[in-house]
Amino acid sequence: MEYVIVCVTALVVSGVTLFSGFGLGTVLMPAFAIFFPVPIAIAATAVVHLLNNVFKIILVGRNADWDVIKIFAVPGAFAAIVGALVLHRFAQSPSLYIYQIGDQVHSVTTIKLVIGLLIVVFACFELIPRLSNVAFDRKYLFHGGLLSGFFGGLSGNQGALRSVFLIKAGLDKDAYVGTGTVSAVIVDVSRLFVYGITFYTGTIVEVGTIGGVVVAATSAAFIGSFIGAKLLKKITLRAVQIIVGSMLIVAGTGMAAGLV
Repeated sequence: MEYVIVCVTALVVSGVTLFSGFGLGTVLMPAFAIFFPVPIAIAATAVVHLLNNVFKIILVGRNADWDVIKIFAVPGAFAAIVGALVLHRFAQSPSLYIYQIGDQVHSVTTIKLVIGLLIVVFACFELIPRLSNVAFDRKYLFHGGLLSGFFGGLSGNQGALRSVFLIKAGLDKDAYVGTGTVSAVIVDVSRLFVYGITFYTGTIVEVGTIGGVVVAATSAAFIGSFIGAKLLKKITLRAVQIIVGSMLIVAGTGMAAGLV
């Protein structure tokens, strides 16, 4: 059963998230956690997430805008690490509200509440037709990279905040997807490099005990991304904006509510 649930989740979500640039890890980790301890589920998700992003570079990386990557993604990756380090200082801060759904305990924190609500506000810019054509001047991309990276690291959700800025960078749909994919890999690699020795070392080794499921999930994610890349040719930039905006509202609401 674990193969079916994890692989179907990886297949469907990887196809949809090819357009949005975020969400695979958020959805896949709980699917792993149904059957395996949370530390192993987190590490297994990290492996699938990174490998799938590398595969997506093969599919759509040629469309990436490397000027945007240099001035947005690279500083954003360093800022994400700083934000993640600062997050540890807030780890012991009291929660605003704690509640339970089934066996899972969720807490609403000030940081995630504020950032989550901001993401929802930015998402409205994609869903309201009059505002959807508004774009950032490229001279602000460096600052956008730093802000999205830092607050993404601080909240633990880099992908959503990165998409908030990239979707407004004046890129066409192919460049948006390609640039977001390369940016995600840069963040993944830098994050794993910094935290691999401390947090992931033991759990990555343990992932070997469920290697079959990880390989199957990675293969399913590859198939989903491949299908998504084919569909990308048939949809418009407006469709991508609606997909991204809708997923940003879901991600922002979930973050504000303490669900992610």
